Amino acid sequence: MPHALRDAQPAAGRASLYTEITERIIAELEAGRLPWVQPWGNSEAAPSLGLPRNVTSGRTYSGVNVLILWGAVFAGGFSGQGWLTYRQALSMGGNVRRGERGTTVVYADRFIPDRERRRAQEAGDEAQAIHFLKRFTVFNTDQCEGLPEDIASVPPPIAAGLILPRAEALIRASGVDVRIGGTGAFYNLQHDYVQVPPPQAFFEPVNWHRTALHELGHSTGHPRRLGRDLSGAFGSRKYAFEELVAEIASAFLCAALGIVPTVRHADYIGAWLEVLREDDHAIVRAASQASRAADHLLACLPEDATAIDDRQAV
Repeated sequence: MPHALRDAQPAAGRASLYTEITERIIAELEAGRLPWVQPWGNSEAAPSLGLPRNVTSGRTYSGVNVLILWGAVFAGGFSGQGWLTYRQALSMGGNVRRGERGTTVVYADRFIPDRERRRAQEAGDEAQAIHFLKRFTVFNTDQCEGLPEDIASVPPPIAAGLILPRAEALIRASGVDVRIGGTGAFYNLQHDYVQVPPPQAFFEPVNWHRTALHELGHSTGHPRRLGRDLSGAFGSRKYAFEELVAEIASAFLCAALGIVPTVRHADYIGAWLEVLREDDHAIVRAASQASRAADHLLACLPEDATAIDDRQAV
């Protein structure tokens, strides 16, 4: 994460920040657009595949910031996923062009008020921290000038129709029992396995991998892995929230592996809207859990998998 995290907001500001983020995502969903898919479905803007990153530290953004920055790339027609703060641009010998508007991203933090410390000390129990968001502004490298020539360089996009062998390697390396066959795609929590129809059953072969990654996202919730609450019944808010986590995790994984993501569960949009309208913290929590799920699976990928010829078909 960048270092410009100074402007912590007062209580009302923090609450409005959650609302602001949620309302932005709801507007996208109501318009039939999905912010974690858009950047690669727009013909006018063709940004490089991958997760947004801070160009000074090289670290990728996570959680809801990925959704925010992907949406900004789509809206701005930016050519890459590189971001930096105003001060970071200056430190690299460049500057933000006059008139450019930055994108607000957030950083989750927590603190323990002095009053709570005193209460805990007197009661002899553990002090409870208060969670809150800080906001700061970043700019895409396309909005800057005078930066080093190589700072905005991005890897070339994967040619249309190709499936990265790394995706198959990730599925194998995950250790999850993935069973190919049948007519439905699902994750069975009780017996801890993923079921996916064969690739030939899909209209586009690439969708098999996107679907498998979605179900693998669910599997990270198993108690032996990340231990999310997977007890929601079909049609419940809890069920819809978990579907949102898995779908965003799939999009994050697709980005990391260089696969153009699509949304498999368009019929869940209505349920997602209900979840977001009911709880303006939901998208932040879902994106955070999706990041953890994607990171858990990517950590399984052997280092030598990067040497696999990306031109080879799966």
